[in-house]
Amino acid sequence: MRIELTTVPGSPERPNEDWAATALPASGQGGTLVLLDGVTPPQGDDGCVHSVPWFTARLGGSLAELSGSRRDLPLMEGLAESIRRTADTHRSSCDLSHVRTPQATVVMARWDEREIEHLVLSDSVLLFESTDGSVRALLDDRLDRLPPGSLATEAIADARVRNKEGGFFTAAADPSVAARAVTGRTPRAEVRALAALTDGASRWTEMFREGDWAACLGVLHKEGTQGLIDRVRALEDADTERTYLRRSKTHDDATAVYAVL
Repeated sequence: MRIELTTVPGSPERPNEDWAATALPASGQGGTLVLLDGVTPPQGDDGCVHSVPWFTARLGGSLAELSGSRRDLPLMEGLAESIRRTADTHRSSCDLSHVRTPQATVVMARWDEREIEHLVLSDSVLLFESTDGSVRALLDDRLDRLPPGSLATEAIADARVRNKEGGFFTAAADPSVAARAVTGRTPRAEVRALAALTDGASRWTEMFREGDWAACLGVLHKEGTQGLIDRVRALEDADTERTYLRRSKTHDDATAVYAVL
């Protein structure tokens, strides 16, 4: 089994808000992967005295522990419990009802000798490569299905669609959001490799259109996780006219995990 993980901050002047971990059991018969992309709040009050990296580290740590040690616990239930645990650590000091309370996208995969269980919440990406070489993207596409204008400004998004019915969902302080995640199970024998990408790394396909998901996985196979992120950074630096970046920040935190099973 081969596992690679690379994370690069969007700016050396700001802390990286992504978080990722993998774990393998002593038996060598399975593993677990957790990837979070912290949501950067707008400047101003978000009701919390803690930073996004503080939140992602605690939520991610709980997810890694539960997914690795409680294999009887479905990933959806593990996410709900981890959100509850994290909320309890700052419920007394922070306004967890605030729409911008610290939050994150979530990707999880857990495998044993029989099957792979997955969970995706919001716009990070999970890729499965089949034994025949085809690639399947496991996505939560709610952001792509929002009504026009829903993301015109942060204020409009917060008021209309963030963690709201008919909108999109992230892991924040409400454990019930776990039921909104995209989940499923795939026979282990059908998958030979998998990858998880935050949207800073998936820009190679989603923003710059350099290749489809199969091509993206091909880059990971040949050049590794650092190679994919280096390609993204080069494309960002070259887009001086902001043809692709438009209103996006030039560099986002970028994290990629690649596992050959």
